[in-house]
Formats: sequence, C-alpha cells, structure tokens
Amino acid sequence: MARIRYVVVGGLAVIAHGYVRYTNHLDLVVELEELNVRRAMEVLKSLGYRAKVPVDPVQFANPLTRASWISEKQMVVFQLVSEGFAREPIDVFVREPFDVSAELAACEWLAVGPTLKIPVVSRAKLLAMKREAGRPKDLLDIEYLEKLEGRAHE
Repeated sequence: MARIRYVVVGGLAVIAHGYVRYTNHLDLVVELEELNVRRAMEVLKSLGYRAKVPVDPVQFANPLTRASWISEKQMVVFQLVSEGFAREPIDVFVREPFDVSAELAACEWLAVGPTLKIPVVSRAKLLAMKREAGRPKDLLDIEYLEKLEGRAHE
C-alpha cells in the first residue's frame, strides 16, 4: 500500500456529495511533501499515466520545479493522461488549497469497491473551493449542492 496523503476534489467530489453531473476527469489535492508526491506520481505512472507536458511526472515532487512551473507557466494543475484511460485525465493541484492532513481528518470516505475507500473533500471545503474558483460551472455546483443541503434539513 502506497499510503499517499491526498483528497479528491472537483467534479467527483460534487457527485459524492449528491449532485450527479458529468465530469471527465479526476481532481486531486496531494499533500505536497516531496516523498508523498513522489509516491503518488510513481503509483500513477504504474497505472499508465504520464504528464501531459513532456516531463517525467516524478519531477512534480520537486518543490523548486513546481515553483518554477507556477511562476513561469502559470500552472494551476499538473495534468496526467493515459492511453488506457484516455477519457479520464487526472489533475493534481500544484498548490495545496487547504491543509491536507487536517482535511483527511474531516473528509468523507467514499467506498469505490469492496476493499477501497477514497477521501473526498468535505462539503464545506468543497463549497469554499467552488466559491473561490467562481467559474459558471462552479457557481452551478454551489447552487445545486446548497439546494440538496436545504432538502436534507427539511
């Protein structure tokens, strides 16, 4: 077991919190401690994923390299793609928008198989991320998630 510290965010998290909508990729916030990131990239490589840009995904583990990509390329997410999963790219945030360790203690755990559960960002943190992003699809997600929350309290 790789024991990688990460949290699922984005569209899959929206779905996990009850608003079923289409999403074509997986958004992850990985704790950006170098060894943790290296393990995450090695696991993703073993599953057939590679960086969309022509670099070794393990380079993402280097904080100086990430800082360079952020400042020079305005990178927000590091995208990984796979020929085996061509329609399911993975976006890894280049900055931690929240403390991953703290969120792991508060997050939802979604069963995705008989022996596998994945950590999904809490509803409150997801809504905060969506508000900060402020794109039309994020605002729509907020609207529907808040409607669902209202129904849960009725």
